[in-house]
Amino acid sequence: MAEPGHGGTGAPSRWEGPAIALLDLDAFFASVEQLDHPEWRGKPVIVGGSAERRGVVSTASYEARPYGVHSAMPAAEARRLCPQAIWTRGHFDRYRELSDRVMDLIGDETPLVEQVSIDEAFFDVTPGRFSNEDPVAICRRIQERVAELGISCSIGLATSKTVAKIASDVDKPRGLTVVFPGTEASFLAPLPIRALSGIGGSTERRLMAMGIRTLGELARQDPSAMERSFGVMGPRMVERARGDERSPVRERAVAREVKSVSNERTFSRDLTSREDVRAAVRHVAGVCGRRLRRKGLKGRVVTLKLRYDFEHGHTAQRQLPEPTDEEDVFAPLALALLDEIWREGMPVRLVGVGLSHFEDGGAKEQPSLFDGLEGDGGDAVEDGGRASLGRLTDSIRDRFGDDAVAFGHDLRFEDRTSDTQPMNKDRD
Repeated sequence: MAEPGHGGTGAPSRWEGPAIALLDLDAFFASVEQLDHPEWRGKPVIVGGSAERRGVVSTASYEARPYGVHSAMPAAEARRLCPQAIWTRGHFDRYRELSDRVMDLIGDETPLVEQVSIDEAFFDVTPGRFSNEDPVAICRRIQERVAELGISCSIGLATSKTVAKIASDVDKPRGLTVVFPGTEASFLAPLPIRALSGIGGSTERRLMAMGIRTLGELARQDPSAMERSFGVMGPRMVERARGDERSPVRERAVAREVKSVSNERTFSRDLTSREDVRAAVRHVAGVCGRRLRRKGLKGRVVTLKLRYDFEHGHTAQRQLPEPTDEEDVFAPLALALLDEIWREGMPVRLVGVGLSHFEDGGAKEQPSLFDGLEGDGGDAVEDGGRASLGRLTDSIRDRFGDDAVAFGHDLRFEDRTSDTQPMNKDRD
């Protein structure tokens, strides 16, 4: 394993076997803001919603992090910790532009680029596959070319996605951490179990109750016993903790299969009345329905998500008799789920509505920061009366803008949603 931040020796590594890297753009949104505002460089910068409207932190610059500010923190807490920070809601078109340029740089080195978010991508530089060049040298060159754009990245290089992801977090910013073939176990063993992506708070607590605190201890577990405790996830955790995971990097041109589409809205003031909460569900369902139709997806399982405060919330699901993309069909089911997870008077901070289990197994799509924002045209009205309303309003909004048509449940929240970027999610 290379010493963190040094990326190995200057000599060729003579790499044998798969070479998978994970590139992570350092404090990406904040770094772009500092690039575009030179007077902000060296100062704490926070991208996110405002404290006054229940916003959360999207990204904090490295200058803000020593104060304890981090992503997903409530804006009010971040402002208390770092009152001198420069705040901005963000410029997502600009972030997307730079993200695309970075992905193109990686694509110059290998066609096997799998973008997993706007600021992260796996890429395969296995010797002999597309190049015989040293994988470490390729990673260094990518870092240098990213730096020429005015931003920086950290890269983890290993024999698998799991180890590359963990390695990319070892040395930030501008780090290159290399886990050479055969050293995976010694690299992983001392790390805490939370270092493994996918292990959240609940799983971490269960593992620690079993006396499993490090990845080395997790790697020594019997997969069958772990399956009895955690289901199919148990053996998978053991495999990944051993460094044995070997999932391939998908080609950049290969589309992903979307398995669910959901939308969430955070409100600047808690909703407590049944009238308000029901209107919020209808409002979010309408946004979700519009995105479903743009993607050509019809789902049959409806999910309602409520968050009562920053840490507590619940979800409920129910199946429709037939798949649909019309909010007039699935919103009533979402409303019916309210009584399972909410009682009048309980404060509601966030409402989310989603659909899954699509009729054809999912739609093939390219990853996108703002999936489905382009209208797809087509006929606005179909036979079926009530089911045509969504398409009719889509057509008007596509032509005249999203504000051209609004229902009562939309207008109710015109000035009551958080100014944090709304969460529109596709799961694959």
